[in-house]
Amino acid sequence: AILAQARFSLPASLFVFAAPPPPTLPGPSLFPAMADEEEEKELSLETPPDEAIATFAAMGFLPEHIIELMRRLATQGIHPLQVLQMLQEQSQGRREEKPRDRMLETFDLEGIARYIAEKECKRIVVMCGAGISTSAGIPDFRTPGTGLYDNLQRFNLPKAEAIFDINFFLRNPGAFYELAKEMWPGNYKPTPAHYFIKLLSDKGILLRCYSQNIDSLERQAGLPEEQLVAAHGNFDKAHVVPEDGSRDSAWKTVDIKELKTALDKGEEGWQELRREKGGLVKPQIVFFGEALPDRFAELCMVDLKQCDLLIVLGTSLVVAPFNSLVGDCNSDAPRLLVNREQAGTCDKLEFGFRFHKTEEGQNWRDVFHEGDCDSGCKALASALGWGEDLEALIQSNGCSSTHRAPWAAAL
Repeated sequence: AILAQARFSLPASLFVFAAPPPPTLPGPSLFPAMADEEEEKELSLETPPDEAIATFAAMGFLPEHIIELMRRLATQGIHPLQVLQMLQEQSQGRREEKPRDRMLETFDLEGIARYIAEKECKRIVVMCGAGISTSAGIPDFRTPGTGLYDNLQRFNLPKAEAIFDINFFLRNPGAFYELAKEMWPGNYKPTPAHYFIKLLSDKGILLRCYSQNIDSLERQAGLPEEQLVAAHGNFDKAHVVPEDGSRDSAWKTVDIKELKTALDKGEEGWQELRREKGGLVKPQIVFFGEALPDRFAELCMVDLKQCDLLIVLGTSLVVAPFNSLVGDCNSDAPRLLVNREQAGTCDKLEFGFRFHKTEEGQNWRDVFHEGDCDSGCKALASALGWGEDLEALIQSNGCSSTHRAPWAAAL
């Protein structure tokens, strides 16, 4: 229970956008030596947390981010020794769910549609990644040959991911600014998959959409702001990045239109804005090494534990902590992945999908629909009897109206 408690008790500043694979945590080999040191210093759960943290810091064998983790969790009532126990349990391998009774009549889109109607789902959580935006013309990140990272060579980056590295940005902001101009909202239109998420909202059965995408197309499709968690940020706002690279949560905000105007003027424009604001200005997009938005930490625990269906669209599920939401889903809720390939399975992700398990009784709630997100969403809408409603949203650019689901009409 400590592992789950620790993850969800973390302040937002500890939910850090981690490039895959996630950073390696202290493994079992560290703990024997650590235990000897603890005994010498007579640490126990009765030791004041500040004293225990100071002791561990003085030992020097724990990374600074683990020491910071201890400090933050101590404010939540979790003792540093409990944090070490958590890390040891995490290092010993991925946990899997205990077998349950079968939840779905069939493990396909028809089975999911039948479940939604029969169980009268009204707290659906959607997780989405770059795959829902590819048909809009925005490349995903990792597809060989066509992915965004493969197309960044013109910027002469040390590695493709560097364009989203906060330290690289502070040294060489021009590369990201050029990319930002290309990806700026308004250059692309929402896809059928975006409108499907809007349809779930209009039907009154969407609890929340968690998006990895920075393109703001969910909002452009008409999804209400309160139903969207842009886990990796987006172009809705901008802020000043301190020149010393400090991670101050109270960074000075800047009107996003000011940044757009400056970028349209080229280097002269953003340099002028830099001088005016006292530092480089960037959209509130989460770079590798930066904290995720407060909203992610505030809502994910509650939302995932009360959801009655999880739908995952177009993501490789390799970026932490976003990918952990799959395993945090309510154990009584079925889970659907619509993607071109399987991802987030339990052999790669703790409490991950089990649709690859072919043995009897090894999968009781997970569905994988292979294909692109647009066709998958259209097929699910049709199975629900809402195909025409979705098409109307697409044709009207999100402006058409529809009736709520019968079981959600009174909400």
